[in-house]
Amino acid sequence: MSSPAQPLAEAALAQPLAQNLVQSVDWLAVAPPTITAVVGLVVLVTDLFVKDARKPLLGWISVAGLAASALMLLPLVNGDRSTFCRNGQPGVCSYTADTFTLAIQFLVLGGALLTALLSITAVKDADRGLPEGEYWFLLLSSAAGAALLPASRDLATLIVALEVASLPAFALVGLRQGDRRSSEAALKFFLSSVTATAVSLMGISFVYATTGTLYLTQVADRIQHVDGQLTTLAQTGVVLTLVGFAFKTAAVPFHFWVPETYVGAPLPIAAYLSVVGKAVGFSGLILVTVVALPSYAHVWGPALAALAALTMTVGNVGALRQQATRAYSAVRLLAWSSVGQAGYLLVPIAAAAYSDDPEHSIGSTVAYALMYAAVNLGAFAVAALVGRTRPLNRVADYRGLYASRPLTALLLGFFLLCLAGLPPGVIGLFAKVTVFSAAVDAGLGWLAVVMAANVVIALFYYLQWTALLFRAPEGATAAHRVPVPLTAAMTVTALLAVALSGAPQLILRFAGTGLF
Repeated sequence: MSSPAQPLAEAALAQPLAQNLVQSVDWLAVAPPTITAVVGLVVLVTDLFVKDARKPLLGWISVAGLAASALMLLPLVNGDRSTFCRNGQPGVCSYTADTFTLAIQFLVLGGALLTALLSITAVKDADRGLPEGEYWFLLLSSAAGAALLPASRDLATLIVALEVASLPAFALVGLRQGDRRSSEAALKFFLSSVTATAVSLMGISFVYATTGTLYLTQVADRIQHVDGQLTTLAQTGVVLTLVGFAFKTAAVPFHFWVPETYVGAPLPIAAYLSVVGKAVGFSGLILVTVVALPSYAHVWGPALAALAALTMTVGNVGALRQQATRAYSAVRLLAWSSVGQAGYLLVPIAAAAYSDDPEHSIGSTVAYALMYAAVNLGAFAVAALVGRTRPLNRVADYRGLYASRPLTALLLGFFLLCLAGLPPGVIGLFAKVTVFSAAVDAGLGWLAVVMAANVVIALFYYLQWTALLFRAPEGATAAHRVPVPLTAAMTVTALLAVALSGAPQLILRFAGTGLF
């Protein structure tokens, strides 16, 4: 028979545990993804009460919400902030807003904002082929998950953010009603991503079983001292986790979904996947390798170096093989080009395994990603403009663009030269040199040689497309009015690309600063 004092004693013992579960929230730190998610819910509810004639208002609400989310990054620039931390362990947190987080969140929210500007025109041109309320809700939901991911500092939050970013993207790809290409693209994208998630979850479960924690910093400490009987399980978990994230980055041989998905998706969503989708995959891969598994650098370093070489080669050769007269060849070329660019982005991450200063190598990836985001979104913006009058969007359709739209042709030529790394696209050249030097400094001379060869291959198809813009047009040319949102998207990307070419230190400084 228990005494009356026993329940009081049990309550006293349980009190510290209850207190440990109560965590304060730094609302300023979590503001960027939170505002994006809240605006998404507002758009979804507003859609129920807005008449069809006023549906375009939903797009402008989304643009304003993404702009507000991006502005909330400014108060966070001065110092690192963490929240959702364990009581008594301030360094063990689930959410951290450091330099790395803010750089990727700027890329994600900026990319989503430009995608929203492109989407306003695309949704209107679709003439109700794209349900507006669902479209904007899904886009904002995906952007919220993408903004959460670089701040995640435990494996559970990392996977949740990854899926919040990915699941709405499946629906966005297949949202066009009655379009068989769109449905097939969504199915391929869905199957590949679900496979990646399943593999990642299996690997993370093995890592958790051997370390007893999900926090990245604790995993880094404990996985070095795993019991001998669990070593094989830990190694298997590491490999499966890396394979899962390789799917997300569209690294070869996990790239098969990219060309068909870009062609089948609405063009703004293809642009979104090429930039924001890559940012999600690469930021997750960086957190898992450099932060959680530095002691396994001898495993993921060579693996990522091989993947980088294979990915850039297959991507550039695939882009080189595109026929100018084939339907959707312009979008396909940009898709294969994005695979090749993914290979370049993998180079500094692989170099971090061999470098004495891995943060410097990761900074090179961040700098290159910021450059790529600005110019690639600009190229997709021009493709969206041409696609309004040439629905098949072939590379041949760009012949003589300078005769009908001189400024647009000059912008596309500049974006392509930035991607190729040729002047006057100075920022593209500097970004490639930064990635190249990261490989050389890490002792990966062979990877630097492979990268140099691929840059030469890429020059051919980028310059070929650029030259086509200034050839004599075939047949009569006619200028059409450019919608304001599309003009705004091209203007913003052009200003960013020109400003960064004039002052490349604005982003190249990430290559020399501590990001974590």
